[in-house]
Amino acid sequence: MSERQFHRRGRPEAVIGMVLLLLLAACGKNHDSNKVAANATTTTTAAAESTTTSTDAASSSTTAATAGTTSTTAKKATTASSSTTTTTLATTTTVKKLTGDIAVLAAASLTDSFTEMGKAFETANPDSHVKFSFDSSSTLAGQANNGAPADVFASADDANMKKATDGGSAFDPKPFTKNRLAIIVGKGNPKNIASVKDLERVTWVRCADGVPCGDYAKQILANAKVDTGAHPPKSLEANVKGVVTKVTSGAVDAGIVYLTDGKAASSSSETIDIPDDINVIANYPIAKLKQSSHADVAQAFIDFILSNNGQAILARYGFLPL
Repeated sequence: MSERQFHRRGRPEAVIGMVLLLLLAACGKNHDSNKVAANATTTTTAAAESTTTSTDAASSSTTAATAGTTSTTAKKATTASSSTTTTTLATTTTVKKLTGDIAVLAAASLTDSFTEMGKAFETANPDSHVKFSFDSSSTLAGQANNGAPADVFASADDANMKKATDGGSAFDPKPFTKNRLAIIVGKGNPKNIASVKDLERVTWVRCADGVPCGDYAKQILANAKVDTGAHPPKSLEANVKGVVTKVTSGAVDAGIVYLTDGKAASSSSETIDIPDDINVIANYPIAKLKQSSHADVAQAFIDFILSNNGQAILARYGFLPL
């Protein structure tokens, strides 16, 4: 084989070798490129994740801020709502003004204290006025049951209040004060009366049977063992004021009255205490009447009597606390 033939035959192999070398070089470059590309992809992915994380963090921060704002707004709204509600309640809550006149049936022994009570009540409620009818509780209970135009009944005993409640005219009675009884004599006590037993040697009077002060007097006389058969009262009065008048006018020497009535007449009489072991305590109840035309005013008057101011007025006249 000639050299020329050799070179001709060797060219293809050389070409193939060169091609292979070129292919290998190309593969190497592609491998490096793939590494670079992979690294770039990883970097890009990391950057994307970082971006996502930053975005999520920003989103979370925004959400927290929004939640805080919402919470603050809700609190403000709630506070504003509460304030509005409070303001509304303050605006709508009003004290009802009392209007209308009432008539009160009251035991005679309450004359002075209730007269002052009425003036004090009218001062506090200028659009309401109180008119009183004072008499024995037995008489007033009968008037109440007969439909007398009145709004309140104040009795000097439970028995006559029971007559009014049983008769259907009075309801929901409440005790409001108490009283004691005493012997009333003329100024200077000219007969030197010292006890209930002394009534056996002087002229004396008491209230009639059925009238509270009369029934209380009978209990005291019985407790003291006074012989009223041999020494009866000169008269039986319709109410306690009648007994006071008989004594202060000099018509009789003594009488049995409420301590408060003796105190009220102290300028022209004196009182002798009756010991606790033979004395009695008078209970005074008060109630609204069914025929009342101003039940709200009637209740307000009763509430005033039961209040500290009302109780203070009663105490000044010698009535006992509940």
